[in-house]
This record gives sequence, C-alpha cells and structure tokens, in this order.
Amino acid sequence: MTAPLDAPHDLVGIGIGPFNLSLAALAHGLPAQGAGALATAFYDERRTFRWHPGLLIDGTTLQVPFLADLVTLADPASPWSFLNYLKHKERLYPFYFAQQFHIQRAEYDAYCRWVADRLPGLHFGHQVDAVRWNHEHDLFEVDFTQLDADGEAEALGRTHTRHLVLGIGTAPYVPEPLRPLVEAPTVPVIHSADYLDHRARILGADHVTVIGSGQSGAEVFLDLLRSRPAGRERLTWLARTPSFAPMEYSKLGLEHFTPDYTRYFHSLPEAVRDRLIPAQWQLHKGIDTDTIAAIHHELYTRTLHGGWPDAVLTPGVTVRTAGRVATTKVELHLEHAEQSARSRLTTDAVVLATGYRERPLTRLLAGLDPYLRKDSSGRPRIDERHRMVLDPGVTGSIFVQNGERHTHGVGAPDLGLAAWRSAAILNTLTGKNPYPEPTRTAFTTFGLEHREPARPRPTVELRPLVDHP
Repeated sequence: MTAPLDAPHDLVGIGIGPFNLSLAALAHGLPAQGAGALATAFYDERRTFRWHPGLLIDGTTLQVPFLADLVTLADPASPWSFLNYLKHKERLYPFYFAQQFHIQRAEYDAYCRWVADRLPGLHFGHQVDAVRWNHEHDLFEVDFTQLDADGEAEALGRTHTRHLVLGIGTAPYVPEPLRPLVEAPTVPVIHSADYLDHRARILGADHVTVIGSGQSGAEVFLDLLRSRPAGRERLTWLARTPSFAPMEYSKLGLEHFTPDYTRYFHSLPEAVRDRLIPAQWQLHKGIDTDTIAAIHHELYTRTLHGGWPDAVLTPGVTVRTAGRVATTKVELHLEHAEQSARSRLTTDAVVLATGYRERPLTRLLAGLDPYLRKDSSGRPRIDERHRMVLDPGVTGSIFVQNGERHTHGVGAPDLGLAAWRSAAILNTLTGKNPYPEPTRTAFTTFGLEHREPARPRPTVELRPLVDHP
C-alpha cells in the first residue's frame, strides 16, 4: 500500500518571469474543474522577481505599449493591471498627464514586482530539480530544493500536480569565440544582460566595443556615447547585420504579433516555419526608430564645433576569433563578408549585445523524455494550445511559455501576447472558457481562406520545331 499524497495542485509553474506571472495573475481566483479555486503553485530559484535588471538603463522604454501588461489584453477589469498598479501607487493622474503609451522598462519591472509581492502561491528561492510522471497516481512529481539567502541548499521538497507549465525563459547568448574571454575575470568582456552591474568599469575603459545590432546594443552604445567626452568617445559598434536597421513597427507589420498570425504560423509545415523565422529578424531584432534618432542626434551634436566624434559604427562584420593581449586588452579578429576582407581590432572592453537563447529543457525534463514527442530536429512538438505533445499514457498536460518559437513564431517571446497565451492555457486547463478569446485580431488575412489542394502541373512534352530526317 502506497503512502497517501498531499492534495495535488491543478497547475505547477516552473519559472516566474513575466509570462508565468501573467498566468498566475489570471489564474488567481479562478475556480477549478471541481469545487473550490484553481490550486496553483509557481517556483523560481531567484530570491525575488527581477526583469532584465542589467538593462534597466535610465530612460529606456518597453517596445510594446503599456496595454501589453500581464493581464489587460485578456481581462481589462483585472486587479492586476498596470493601471490598477498606478492607482494603488497614487500615480494614475501623473501618468494620465504624462501621455505615455510606452512606459519605461524600470517602471514595468516595478509593476511586475508589485504583482509578484501580492500574488499568493509564488515560491521564490525554490530551484526545481526534476520532473517525473507518476503512473500510479496520474500526476506529475516535481522535486525542488529550497535555497537560503546565499543560494545554498536549505531543504528538499516534492509536490504533485495534474498539469505543468514551463516558463524558464531565455539565457544570455555568448558567441563561441568570446566565451573564454567572458570567463576570464581580468578581461572586461560582459553580456549586455549584466551591463549595469559593470557600467562603471566599462566607462573607465579607454576604448569600448559594443557587438550586436539589436535594441540592447543600441541602448548600450547610446548610454556610453552620452557618458564620454566629445572628441574622446573611443567607441566602436559592430554588427553582423548588413545595416543598423529599424525594427518593423508599421501598423500592419505589427499584426505578426497577433493570435491570428500565431495560429496561421502554427498551421504551416515544419520546414516552412524554420525557413520563415530567420527571415523575419527585423520584426523583433531591429532597433526602435527613436533610439536610432537619438544616436544620430548625439553624434551630430558632437560635430557642431568641428570634427567628428571618435566613434566607429560598422555593420556587416563577424567576429571570427578573439584573444587577450597581455591581461587587460582584447584583440578581435574581424571579417567583412561584402568586402571579403579581414582585420583586427584591439579594445579595452567589450559589451556583447548578442541576444538570448531558449534555455534547454533536457536536464529538467530528463525523467519525461520517453513521453515527449519531437519533430525532425529533435525539438518538442507543441500543439496549437501551447501544450507539448506527449505519449497518450500521460494524462496531464505540459504547457510552454516562451519556448515555442519554432511552432508559434516570432510572437512567442513578445510581451503583447502574454495575456492571450495565459488565457488560452487557462481556458484549456479548466474547460470553462473563463477568458473568451477573440475570434479575429488582425486586418491581414494570413494565407488563403478557402484553400484547395495544390494540383501538380501538367507535364508538357517538348517537341523539336523542325523534324530532322
């Protein structure tokens, strides 16, 4: 006879970033399929909620409007909305008169922390170690380690749940040639995710190189430019992209971040989806036009009294290899594809605005690997409702947040789709449709509405124009 289990949760979330925080907020107060409220618990190894703390540079703003908060686009009346946060902070009227559609990143972080501090069922300082499926009880087993203030193991625990949601987010990506330099403490080579923690050291360097042409690279370059004296900027900005390009921000272009496009993208064949994602880089990896304008204005202002700023901005460049010179300098070996040329650059500090990659699920889900169905590239198959496709013997569901770009497209990491995806997950989970989903969200019709199977083209027999004897 097996020991009885504690009352299982309906849903356990792993990771507490904006997406799982959105889910927790919308789940708060919802009834479960049976009597009582939906029983949820969310775990994160960090001590408290923080959203990209290394990039909360003064004045930087979100690239989505404030309506893309944790809940509003699914439930405008939610007590966890950004506007309700302002009301509680007695800042609603100042915000009204500020007439700001895009709020500062630091304010978004403060809003999320306000929600995280008040929502029940959030367990920070808890590292999830393993997940298994218990066939006897038809439940997931979740093993975790409770951490003390220093991040050391304090206690071990286990909980059970009918369903899981993964929201472990992304990790800073460091290109292979530069990884040994990041790990060397004497060389100031840091990822932009840690920029503010090292800003004073970076500003003290004689020459600084920023690598990466996205929004983070632009914001770091602008902050460095504004902080260094005219004529002695000593800055270099390098990018692989062919230009420092603006982000696609037209009204119809933004419709790629709608539920309509997400559903369309999911319906495409795997090979087509894989081909589309890199081609759509400017939808999410470009630079905000206001930031581009601010950089140009700052550079232009420094020419007013003659001369040009000591700043080099070069796109189309790849870092082939890198190494240390003595103990305090870095040598970058560069290649320009269009010129078919190579060069070297010696610099005193490097900031890598080289983006993020989805955190691998291999270790966390090792105990579930036999039940996971994968695509031809070994990635988890994820259905339209954001659930991993599992062996039929597993009756529970594993939902995915911001780990399904290969199946759901460029909108997967976008904050503007957070509330919609959370609503879709809760509707699926409860079977009660507490958050009715919009039937149409875009003026664009993606694909043909009335499709017919493509017919093979008839084979045309080619005959010579002149008959030869």
